[in-house]
Amino acid sequence: MNLHGPSQAPPARWAIPLAFTLVYLAWGTTYIAMRFGVHQFPPALFGGVRIGLAGLVLLGFLYWRGESLRLSRRDLLWAALLGAIFFMAGNYLVTVGEKYVASGVAAVLVATTPLWTALLETLWPGGEKLRWRGWVGLLVGLGGVALLKLDHPADRDTDWGSLLVVGSALSWAFGSFLLRRHRQHGSHLLAAAYQMIFGGIGQTLVGLALREPAQLTPESFTPAAVYAFFHLLVFGSLVGFVAYNWLLGHVSTSQASTYAYVNPAVAILVGWLLGDQEIAPSILAGMTVILLGVALVRTQKQGQVVVVEEPSTLVEEPAPRRWDPPTRPR
Repeated sequence: MNLHGPSQAPPARWAIPLAFTLVYLAWGTTYIAMRFGVHQFPPALFGGVRIGLAGLVLLGFLYWRGESLRLSRRDLLWAALLGAIFFMAGNYLVTVGEKYVASGVAAVLVATTPLWTALLETLWPGGEKLRWRGWVGLLVGLGGVALLKLDHPADRDTDWGSLLVVGSALSWAFGSFLLRRHRQHGSHLLAAAYQMIFGGIGQTLVGLALREPAQLTPESFTPAAVYAFFHLLVFGSLVGFVAYNWLLGHVSTSQASTYAYVNPAVAILVGWLLGDQEIAPSILAGMTVILLGVALVRTQKQGQVVVVEEPSTLVEEPAPRRWDPPTRPR
C-alpha cells in the first residue's frame, strides 16, 4: 500500500470502495466513541494517552518500513507547535465538549472547520480570498449553526459544550492554516507521528496538572469506555488515517475529502442507533445548511474546488500532492 503517492499498478476493483467505507465508518463513529469514553475517563488523559500511543504506533510502522525517523530541528519544532494546536487545543476541546452535547451535534459543529479556515485565508495578507460565492457559503454555514439551537431550550451546559466544540473547529482551522504555510522537507507521515506524540504528551501533562488521575476509579473502566478508547486508537487514529492516505494516492483530493460530508450523517445515525440522541429536525436542517455552506466555500472559484480541508478530531491526515489536513476527532 503506497501512502505517499499514486502506485504504479492500478488497485483492485474492490480496494477503492473498501477504503472509502473504512474512512467513512472509522471517522464517522469516532464521535459516539468519544462521547462514551469521556463520560468515564477524564478528558485530557483520555485523549492524550490515546493520541500519544497512536503516534508511537505510526512511528513504529515507519521504522518497520525501513524509513528514517529523523526530522530536522526546524521540523521538530513545527511538529511540537502543530501538535499543541491540533491536539492540546483541538482534540481536548471537542473531548470536553462532548460531555455536554450529543455526538451528532458535535460532528455537525466540527464540520464548520473549512468555513473558519477560509475566513482565516481571507483575513491573511496574500491569502486565498473569499469571493462572493465563498462569502455566501460562510454566511449560510453560520446560519446552519444557529439552526442547531431550534427545538432545544436554553441550557448553560449545552451552550458551553457547543462553544467548546466550535473552539475545537477554530483550533483545527488555525492549525491547518499554519500547516499550509510550512514547507515540509521530510516525510509527512513522520511529521504527523511526531505531532501526535508531542500533542499526546502535552495533553497528558495537562491531565496530570489538573489531577485527573485522582478521578480514575475501578468503576471508570466499563466495557463501553474501554472499547471506546481502543476504537478511537485503532479505527480513528490508525485505520481511517492509513485508508485516507491510500485514497489520496488513487483518487482526487476532492473525492477523498467527501468524508467531510459523510461523517456528520454517520455520526447522527450511529448516535441515534445507540440512544445518544434523537434525530430532531433542527439537527438535520443544521447539518444540511452547514454542509451546503461548506460546499459553496469549496467550489467558489468558477466551479473549481478550493482545497480548504478540515482536520479529523484525532489526527491530521497528510496529502501526497500538498499537505492539507482534513477534519477531527479521531
